Amino acid sequence: MSDRLYLSCWVRGYSGATMLRHFETMLALFPFSKLARRGALLRIYAVEHAEPALAERDFLPGTTPAEIVAAASEFGHPDCSVEVEAEWDLWQHGDKGWELRPAPVLLVCFGPEFDNENGDHLRIEFGLDALYLPQAGVAGTLRMSQSNLKSLLHLVNEIERAVPLERRQLWSESGVNFPALLAETLARMEAN
Repeated sequence: MSDRLYLSCWVRGYSGATMLRHFETMLALFPFSKLARRGALLRIYAVEHAEPALAERDFLPGTTPAEIVAAASEFGHPDCSVEVEAEWDLWQHGDKGWELRPAPVLLVCFGPEFDNENGDHLRIEFGLDALYLPQAGVAGTLRMSQSNLKSLLHLVNEIERAVPLERRQLWSESGVNFPALLAETLARMEAN
């Protein structure tokens, strides 16, 4: 059963004054989809996610991270969460076999006073872990899932180089250890 995969980042010296600057750095590193038909969607929440969105705005494909952050800056207060719903291009298996297609991703910046269960500052929701794991019985799955995983790890490493992180954590919604799951999946495939 597939699980949602996340990256959480805790930033050194993080504050309401620096949050959008760090978020813009993360957005500038993110490889927005070249194949998507729509651009990013910006949502801003105040205090907690139980509240309705304070603001929402669609952007055209090709909008720069600076333009997105400029739109968010009006609402980028320490008690807000700024979210960008976007897509990036990953290998996916479907009726026509393997195709490079847009896959949804959520990039989040939590204000230091926002009610956030993990206490992380920046987060990326990468979607289902199945995009990054080989699928039993599917031809070419090892190479394509490896390509997707390399994209994910490249992004994580780029963020680590560009943002002054105290720590980072790759985690799944269910709490399953993703590296262990990957190793187990590969071992099962080798056994077959």
